Amino acid sequence: MAIPLSYNLRNLAVRRTTTLMTALGIALTVAVLMAIFALVEGLRTSLAATGNPLHVLVLRKGSTSELTSNFSRSSYQDLKFKPGIARNAAGEPMASLEMVTVVLLEGPGGKDGINVTLRGLLPIGAQMRNGWRMVEGRMFEAGKRELIVGKNIASRYPSARLGRKLQLSRGEWEVVGVFDAGRSAASGEIWADLNQISADQNRTEVLSSCLIRATDEVAAQALINDLSSDRRFNVSAITEQAYYEQQTRSAAPVQTMGIFVAIIMAVGSCFAAMNTMYAAVARRGPEVGTLRVLGFSRSAILFSFLVESLFLSLLGGLLGCLLVLPLNGIQTGIGSIVTFSEITFDFQVSPRIMAMGIVFALLLGAAGGLFPARTAARKEILAALREA
Repeated sequence: MAIPLSYNLRNLAVRRTTTLMTALGIALTVAVLMAIFALVEGLRTSLAATGNPLHVLVLRKGSTSELTSNFSRSSYQDLKFKPGIARNAAGEPMASLEMVTVVLLEGPGGKDGINVTLRGLLPIGAQMRNGWRMVEGRMFEAGKRELIVGKNIASRYPSARLGRKLQLSRGEWEVVGVFDAGRSAASGEIWADLNQISADQNRTEVLSSCLIRATDEVAAQALINDLSSDRRFNVSAITEQAYYEQQTRSAAPVQTMGIFVAIIMAVGSCFAAMNTMYAAVARRGPEVGTLRVLGFSRSAILFSFLVESLFLSLLGGLLGCLLVLPLNGIQTGIGSIVTFSEITFDFQVSPRIMAMGIVFALLLGAAGGLFPARTAARKEILAALREA
């Protein structure tokens, strides 16, 4: 015969101060873990939204990023007529020669800023990137020192907002537009005319990379194999999706440290739950004896106290979800060890992460409640009744 769940709920309500404090300790542990997972999920979602399965990124062989790659204009002229490359409505090959560098932007209030990606690209390059739109101002004009910035950059750095001027290389560049590329990493970039920015950087011939669009996924793989094995170019090719997936390792140190901190806090939360349940067992000796007299078995008493601990941890898990939920959608950034620039993204507190947090809380409750539950179940009837 099982003990009614209402018995456990009533006991938690009677000890509401202790219950709330223990649940809050569990909630803080769960919130830390969920915040770390929300950060990593936001970064992963941002980078996953950037890649196009039909896009192939061509880099110099041995390069790990566009920033460290060299790609010449002459190679571009030969490469863009490769079979398998898609063409736009005007019949032009969808191949974008690009130059990537970093610029240091001043932080809010004159604070030290961080490197952000500056991308020089041709009109075909902007055309190839679907899903972005101008939200303020206009597109930059070829041959002019004009920039458009992603909305994440404009919101985080006042010095890069519409109408402001940035000192780059040989002169000032005016921010003439702000664009929104959704959750993709492009929202954290600055775009400019390729020829103008390369001239200012003294890189008129040797640039960074070439982005090409294949006609289909089979053609994309064929292009990767062809380009990687063609000794004339000395390049390596990779899908754009795979390239951005590699950058998720930037969050690995943060994730590892966060999990380490959460584990330390979890040990403390387990002891807090255990202490709460041991105190409950000590105070409720006569109740345990009465339950045995009424015919409840040792296993039923053990299960009842364990369920009570799980209810306590479930409350903590729900409180943890409420604590971390305001982080959802908050914009942040992390320095990439691949591109040496900041990747901006939003925290993503997804239902999956919330479910993971509640499961983690239940595990804490089970670990903290098992031994006190065994102690309650092993009490002898007469000994328990004498504790009154």
